[in-house]
Amino acid sequence: MKPVIAIYPGSFDPLTNGHLDLIQRGAKIFDELVVAILRNSDKVPLFTVDERLEMLRENCSQWSNVRVESFSGLLVDYAHERNAQAVLRGIRAVSDYEYELQMAWMNRKLDSGLETVFMMPAGAYSYLSSRLAREIASLGGPLTGLVPPSVEVRLRERLGVKATAGK
Repeated sequence: MKPVIAIYPGSFDPLTNGHLDLIQRGAKIFDELVVAILRNSDKVPLFTVDERLEMLRENCSQWSNVRVESFSGLLVDYAHERNAQAVLRGIRAVSDYEYELQMAWMNRKLDSGLETVFMMPAGAYSYLSSRLAREIASLGGPLTGLVPPSVEVRLRERLGVKATAGK
């Protein structure tokens, strides 16, 4: 039987515990999960692609069937290069669903053999996004439970902001 390979694409800027929740659960479902950072020249990320690759690899090393890479261009082309049959996407709210559904339909139009699997995060992460983690970090707020400890260290160093007292 052919192994089922899925791609979990994203910016992961920074990696959050919500991302890790989906990676852990996706690793149980698929034979191989490729966590893929999209190289998007239209966005100005906080961390370089190499830094994000390093953070992901460090935090995904416990799953032997998870591979971390980066790509540019169309997701369907990248999926074809990796022999992937599925795309894993997280859905936190209705607004995510509307955007993700549109992307899934377009991917299906471009490659009818590529399936999209939507997964809801654990309830503890249903509100969490990289953007919110960056904002909380920039204001010195607590990040415990939102991002892995190693990511928190990098975030605070990059932003030059220490956690406020009592947090």
